[in-house]
Amino acid sequence: MDLTVPPGPGLPRGLVIPDGELVERFSRSPGPGGQSVNTTDTRVELVWDPAASSVLDEPQRTRLTGRHAGPLVVVAHEHRSQHRNRAAARERLAARVRELLAPPPPPRRPTKPTRGSKERRLEAKRQRGQTKQLRGRVQD
Repeated sequence: MDLTVPPGPGLPRGLVIPDGELVERFSRSPGPGGQSVNTTDTRVELVWDPAASSVLDEPQRTRLTGRHAGPLVVVAHEHRSQHRNRAAARERLAARVRELLAPPPPPRRPTKPTRGSKERRLEAKRQRGQTKQLRGRVQD
């Protein structure tokens, strides 16, 4: 079953990763268990190598490999069934691919404080100083 990545920033048409490019490995899930502990392989490890993928164009591949070196590995073992863990791992991989393909946010443009904000700050400082000055000893 192919993995569908929904459209998002940096991915206007979405993405469909063929099942042949995904590698699933199963192992025993850690943690406390019940009757089926140490007998069923419910932990799912999903691996996808974007550098060898045929579905990415060159700008997407450079953005992905620039932000994350090597294959993407996602692990799911929170559910008791292998089927639900497979679905959770696929959802996580799709979310991670969308996150990595999103363009970086625009750089912050530094701004200066306005004249009014400087004047308000200085007036507040004067007011605080006046209040503290009134706390001193009373002179006759």
